[in-house]
Amino acid sequence: MAALQPTSLSKHPLSSGTPTIFGSKVQSGDLLPTQFRFWTSFRSKTGVKLKASAEPPALTRELKGDELKGIMEMESGCDLFDKLKNGFLSFKSHKYMENLECYQALAKGQAPKFMVIACADSRVCPSTILGFEPGEAFMVRNVANMVPTYESGPSETNAALEFAVNSLEVENVFIIGHSCCGGIRALMSMQDKAESSSFIRSWVIVGKNAKLSTKAASSNLSFDQQCTHCEKESINNSLLNLLTYPWIEEKVKKGMLSLHGGYYDFVNCTFEKWTLDYKGSIMNGKNRVVVKDRLFWC
Repeated sequence: MAALQPTSLSKHPLSSGTPTIFGSKVQSGDLLPTQFRFWTSFRSKTGVKLKASAEPPALTRELKGDELKGIMEMESGCDLFDKLKNGFLSFKSHKYMENLECYQALAKGQAPKFMVIACADSRVCPSTILGFEPGEAFMVRNVANMVPTYESGPSETNAALEFAVNSLEVENVFIIGHSCCGGIRALMSMQDKAESSSFIRSWVIVGKNAKLSTKAASSNLSFDQQCTHCEKESINNSLLNLLTYPWIEEKVKKGMLSLHGGYYDFVNCTFEKWTLDYKGSIMNGKNRVVVKDRLFWC
C-alpha cells in the first residue's frame, strides 16, 4: 500500500500545532497558506499539483501514481478518525457529562450483572443490540462466540470467564450467536481430516460437536440451512462447555449463576433467548442441553 514518504509533511496540513518539515520546525503562519492552497487544489482539480511554496512557480510539479494514491489514502484515514473524534466528543457531551456521577462511580470499580460472550463480527455489537450501558456487562468477543472446554487449556475467553465469575461475581453468563456467522460457516465447511495451520481452523474446532449433531439432525437440508442450525447448536455446545469449569458448575448448582443462550438474526432483526436448565441437562449426562424460559423478541 502506497504511503507518503517521511520527507513529506509530518502532520495533517490543516492540523493545529507547529508542523515539522524535514525534521525542522517552522512557524505555522509561514506554512499554512501554502498548505491550504495544496489541499484546495487537491479537492477541486483532477490534475493535482503540489505547490512547495507560493513562489517561484518552477517548484510546481504534477503528482503521479503512488504519490497521489498515498495522499488520497492519508486523507481518507484522517476522515475516518475525524468521524471517531466527533463520536467521542458527542459521547463526552451527551453521555459522560450528563451522567457524570455515574461515570465517576464507574471509575472506582465495576459490578456488572452479566458476562457476555459474543462474536467478533462487526455487525453484532451486544451493547447496540441489547442496550447495555457502561458497567452493566463484562464482555469478551471471539470468532463464532465459542467457549472451549476447561480441559482445552488457557485462552482469552476462559481467562475472561474466570475473572468475571470469580472476581466480579457476575450472576449471568450470556452467550450470543447470530445469523450468517462466518466462523460457523468455516466450521461446517472444513474437512474432518484436513491438515491446516490456520488459526481459524484451530479455533472453530471447539464447535466440532455442534457440527456433528447438526449433520446428524439436518443432513437433508441445504448447506445454508445447516449453517443456521449449527449457529444455534454451537451456542448450546458452549453452554455445556461452561459446565466443564468446576467453579462455574459449582455456582450454577448453588443457584448463584445462570447460563443463557441468545441468537440475533440480523437479516430479520429478531432475537431469541433461552436459559440452560441445569438439572435437566445433568440428567441427560451433560451431553445434551435442556433449556427453559425461551423467549422470542421481534
